[in-house]
This record gives sequence, C-alpha cells and structure tokens, in this order.
Amino acid sequence: MRLLLDTHIFLWILDDSPKLSQKAREMMTAPATECFVSAVSFWEIAIKASLRRDEFRVDVAKLLTGARAAGLKLLAFQPEHAVRVARLAKHHSDPFDRALVAQALTEPLTLVTRDAALAPYGRTVIVV
Repeated sequence: MRLLLDTHIFLWILDDSPKLSQKAREMMTAPATECFVSAVSFWEIAIKASLRRDEFRVDVAKLLTGARAAGLKLLAFQPEHAVRVARLAKHHSDPFDRALVAQALTEPLTLVTRDAALAPYGRTVIVV
C-alpha cells in the first residue's frame, strides 16, 4: 500500500503522539507499505508556524531530518498536481488539503487523514 500522510498525521508520527490511532499505526507499519509526506505539508507547517498557530509550534527546520529518520518518502508538488487541483470537486475548501487530495489522485496514493470532511473524495482517502 502507498500512503500519503496528511499534515497532522505527519506531525503526530514525528511526535509519537497518542492522537495517532492504532488503525493508522497498523496501516503505516504493515509489510510493503510505503509512506509519503508531501512538500505541501512542509509548506503548510512553515506558514502556520510563522503565524504562531498553537498546533504548529514546531521547529520547522528539524522536520525534514525527522521525516527522513522516520523512513518517510518525500513527495514534491508537481505541475500535474496543480492541474488536478483545478479539476477537484468542491467538497473541501482548504487549499493544503485540496493539494494533498490532488497528489493522492495523481500518483496514485491513499491519503491518510483525520479530517472527515475529505471523505467525499472517495476511496483515495482513509479517515483515521
């Protein structure tokens, strides 16, 4: 299985947070599972950290090292992903989440998220 981790899931992995469900942990550690984190998540974290949002009080510079140490694969945001964003149904308005859905659809990957509002995008999204 090829999983794309949404921003909160990514942060929870690095933090070993109890907010990360057992279901998510089992999916991510299953044999032959590849876990990806998007450049979009790094961008979102950097923006929200600079705005001093409470849930994003992290050392952004350490995230890249942490992602690699956790064995996560990095996914760049490509022009094809941007084109796919333009064709997405308007189920969700957050631009970061829409970019992640577009990447999941394009690659293809399964987006793992805590955000139930993304469920209408179908089988490409798993809400944990």
